[in-house]
Amino acid sequence: MTYHLPAGRALAGPYLVDVTPETAGWGYSSLRVLELPPGGTHTFDTGDSEWIVLPLSGGCTVTAIDDFGHHAFELSGRTGVFDGVSDFAYVPRDARATVASAGGGRFALTGARCTRRLPARYGPAAGVPVELRGTGSCSRQVNNFGAADVFECDRLIAVEVITPGGNWSSFPPHKHDEHRPGEESVLEEIYYFEFAGHDGTPGLGYQRVSPSGPGRDTDVLAEVRDGDVVLIPDGWHGPSMAVPGHHMYYLNVMAGPGAERAWLICDHPDHAWIRDTWPDQPVDPRLPLYTTPERSA
Repeated sequence: MTYHLPAGRALAGPYLVDVTPETAGWGYSSLRVLELPPGGTHTFDTGDSEWIVLPLSGGCTVTAIDDFGHHAFELSGRTGVFDGVSDFAYVPRDARATVASAGGGRFALTGARCTRRLPARYGPAAGVPVELRGTGSCSRQVNNFGAADVFECDRLIAVEVITPGGNWSSFPPHKHDEHRPGEESVLEEIYYFEFAGHDGTPGLGYQRVSPSGPGRDTDVLAEVRDGDVVLIPDGWHGPSMAVPGHHMYYLNVMAGPGAERAWLICDHPDHAWIRDTWPDQPVDPRLPLYTTPERSA
């Protein structure tokens, strides 16, 4: 199994990235990245999965038709992932959805096989909590638009992470590949990367995944660039390293078999001590790159 998919490796049909449970060899998590020209539209059936449509660049209209009626959501979107928090739309399973963009853009479709059919909904940018996690060279920004305790889904968990150039995120290395009630949940995970360029030079970074035990032998050390994907069915994952001068963005998509939708992780015992040093260091002054916009009155 190949766990690092360089840009173009997961290309399929209209999607720049098309990761499904079938192609990943697992049970739940999906990611599609759709690029639309000005005036472009794309229609898809949600099937047995729930989806969040998240603009990476540009804005769009998302419509969904299901047994409950016709729903339409206008997403303002953003210029790019380093420029602001985006609004988003949730589309339930067993529906037909259309993404249409007057100005064109790129849109992430984060999905998870699920059982319950929840209502189609709009997620405002003003409701997305922006969290600063870690300190010093471990500082990063997390946009918790689809976190388990923020936005209701059946199984899907999705967040954005921005790591300033030169910093490490997903550190200490952690895992979520064993069911231990109250301590650790089983979640398949997808990382999708983008980087800030500098004077026309594209950015890059590195991603590490290491085996976490017998039968959990995922092993990756990859140089990652714009549009790359890393699949993590199991194992210790981290660090995610941004080279100096280039901010790193990754979109995390997670889902699993547990009855409880929860992000419960276990830190690598060799590196867990690093958390104890964080209170003695300031957060990287470059963060936050941006904050949640204020709600309209």
